[in-house]
Amino acid sequence: MPFFSHHFNASVLSHAPSAQVEVIKAALTFPDIDPVIFSLGFFHLRWYALAYLAGILIGWFLLKRLTSKPQDPIGHAPLDALINSGIIGIILGGRLVYVLFYNPAYYLSNPAKILAVWEGGLAFHGGFLGMVLAIIFTARRYHVSMIGLGDLIAMVAPIGIFFGRLANFINAELYGRVSDAPWAVIFPNSDGQPRHPSQIYEALLEGGLLFLILVMAYRMGARQRPGMMLGLFIAGYGLCRIVVEYFREPDAQLGFIVGSVTMGQILSLPMVLIGLVFILRARRNASVNG
Repeated sequence: MPFFSHHFNASVLSHAPSAQVEVIKAALTFPDIDPVIFSLGFFHLRWYALAYLAGILIGWFLLKRLTSKPQDPIGHAPLDALINSGIIGIILGGRLVYVLFYNPAYYLSNPAKILAVWEGGLAFHGGFLGMVLAIIFTARRYHVSMIGLGDLIAMVAPIGIFFGRLANFINAELYGRVSDAPWAVIFPNSDGQPRHPSQIYEALLEGGLLFLILVMAYRMGARQRPGMMLGLFIAGYGLCRIVVEYFREPDAQLGFIVGSVTMGQILSLPMVLIGLVFILRARRNASVNG
């Protein structure tokens, strides 16, 4: 079976105009990938969990390489400690923001479901805040620069985002708006209409493109300008997310907040502004010290 195949849904076609029928017939079906890699009793290994694990381990490996010199101001110990606190921060922060901003009514009625993270529901912006707190905690514990540690984490963060968005695609969640683009996909458990594979857009922008920008900045000496890489990541993610939100279907329980503005865009705008502040401060401090 090919990874993608042409597909049409008879019930949808019977109620669609002729022009729309042609669009649906030309759309790509969702690839036949089970979100669960394998099961062993009550244990289920999902691609989503593996994506997080791969992002963390690859990022950790790269950072160990970058800080391998004995005179490096950060060293290996804070990075090793940050793995555990970072995972906790991402999960708790991501869940808290999702509950408070994306579906408060549901969780107010079903408080026991707040802890059911295995059912999905993690907001990136909350995970980001959780990671910030983990960086602050680790930096204080090991007496290293918070900004310096943040610069390092910012460089590898897009790797985790890349794998995470691919996992969103495999889970057929967070898909895009209806589209007649030739690469539009008909997702399972949707309304059967072709939609933007916005998860792939996010993987390429928030993951791939942002990672390349940060690698280029690192090679140009951005690490010698404390806060520069952190600012580039924060502002870069915010901009990419705002753009992708124009293609991504808003959460059903929220819809559009104001006009065509989504919750994702509202939460991303402060990131752009904060990132720009970090960039400007890094440039100013470099000029003063230079």
